[in-house]
Amino acid sequence: MISRAVRRGVVALTAATLLTGCAGSPEASSAPSSPSSPSSPSSSSSSSRTSPGTPAADPATPSPPPPPATPAPVVVLDPGHNGGNAAAPGEINRHVPAGGFTKPCNTTGTSTNAGYPEHAFTFDVAQRAAALLRAGGVTVLLTRSDDAGVGPCVDQRAAIANDAGAALAVSVHADGAAASARGFHVIEPALAPDGGNAAVLAPSAAAAGALITAFAAATGEPPASYPGALVAPGLTQRDDLAGLNLARVPAVFIECANMRNATDAAAVSDEAWRQRAAQGIADGVLAFLAGR
Repeated sequence: MISRAVRRGVVALTAATLLTGCAGSPEASSAPSSPSSPSSPSSSSSSSRTSPGTPAADPATPSPPPPPATPAPVVVLDPGHNGGNAAAPGEINRHVPAGGFTKPCNTTGTSTNAGYPEHAFTFDVAQRAAALLRAGGVTVLLTRSDDAGVGPCVDQRAAIANDAGAALAVSVHADGAAASARGFHVIEPALAPDGGNAAVLAPSAAAAGALITAFAAATGEPPASYPGALVAPGLTQRDDLAGLNLARVPAVFIECANMRNATDAAAVSDEAWRQRAAQGIADGVLAFLAGR
């Protein structure tokens, strides 16, 4: 029989062994933790995934440049005559080419009976029309920059429009007909004696029609019935004007009123009417440009 003391020793030894095992072996306490699981393939590639068939954008490829802006149309306004012409007869009387013949370089123009000159009227109206057209996005050139010079000659005036490749040239004038005659008229080119303006006859006729309609609407001035070579009220066709014969771009003249008629003289002398005349010219030009 095992003594009571021996049994107590065995129990104590067994308990100590069991307690040591519960505390964990050195291997268990120092074992590395399991490595973190790698990122999921779906989560790691989701930010760069593109739809099938869609090429990935290349950030190094520059955007295409915008298309070039359409250049503004060029219109030449030709205010007739000039303030210094009367004092320079030698210059304005010399002959220049006129499309199959020659003509004097320029003339002095007419005036109202009260002395308001055509050259001042045309320069004022042309400047007003230029401002209106520029506000509408048109590039405008004037054949003269003041009302105190001489010329330019009629062939030079045509050359300014030709050299600019103008969409239209409009020569601004006022008539000096019989006192009983009243109204405005537009002059379109007929075929020049040398045939040089043949290519611009049709568009010039279209411009003349647009100008007649717009000028009458803006001013209330009646289309004239007095000039020779009438094609219709307010419209004539001529082959003796250098500015039209030498034109290689669409070109017309407008005689805004008869300065020798009392009613028309009062109109051209009035600043408000001149503004309406400028509006009529600008409206006609814009209508022609829109219909090209």
